[in-house]
Amino acid sequence: MVIKIKKISDENLEKINGGGSAAIWIGLAITAITVFLSGIVDGVTNPKSCDCSQ
Repeated sequence: MVIKIKKISDENLEKINGGGSAAIWIGLAITAITVFLSGIVDGVTNPKSCDCSQ
């Protein structure tokens, strides 16, 4: 298998943009981790018994 590499000029490199969706996913992951950890901390510091006698 032969892979040809094409040299990109500086002008074309400046036109390339991206990574916006990655920033959104990183933000969502940080939010999810924060919510999860706050739930764990809340459960440890304020334990509630299960009221299963319905």
